[in-house]
Amino acid sequence: MEISIANESHFKYAKIISDTITESAQVRGTGIAKRTPEYIQKRLSNGNAVIALDGEKFAGFCYIEVWGNKNFVANSGLIVHPDYRNQGLAKKIKSKVFELSRSKFPDAKIFGITTGLAVMKMNYELGYKPVTFSELTDDPEFWKGCQTCKNFDILTRTERKMCLCTGMLYDSATKKKVEERKVNSKAFQRLKSIKESLFLKKKTK
Repeated sequence: MEISIANESHFKYAKIISDTITESAQVRGTGIAKRTPEYIQKRLSNGNAVIALDGEKFAGFCYIEVWGNKNFVANSGLIVHPDYRNQGLAKKIKSKVFELSRSKFPDAKIFGITTGLAVMKMNYELGYKPVTFSELTDDPEFWKGCQTCKNFDILTRTERKMCLCTGMLYDSATKKKVEERKVNSKAFQRLKSIKESLFLKKKTK
């Protein structure tokens, strides 16, 4: 199995990717926005997608969308062909596209909306946190992509405040601050331990 950054040589897979997304939405009966082969080809051509192939056979796919002047990026359209499900492939693809997002857009917040518990779990393991829709991009073009979802009426009725999907966000700036606090906390604890040790030695003399 090869998981690689997609390019124009993968155009021949655009239709099967589109069909797999549509079929998955029908089977699950939940909100997955439809994506045309032409839409998929655009993502294949700009280096913002990851594709999994078993030889020449399509196995899985995910792509990056850029929003709000590169302040936000979304990892979208995660799909695994039925022949390759329940093998841990989705997690590998998700990790690959996540690392690609961080590499190409290091200052951007990475987000996604999903109804799938498996995707939520993968996101959480990568450092995403559940957030309200107001914390995601306000770019209207992103939300237009939800129009083909069967739950779009819920999104419009609530004035884009909530839907059946859960919003999840990875903020590298916040994560960095948390990591810095952890490092500082460890340094403080070491310093405290040294001081206590010195104090005890002095006290016993």
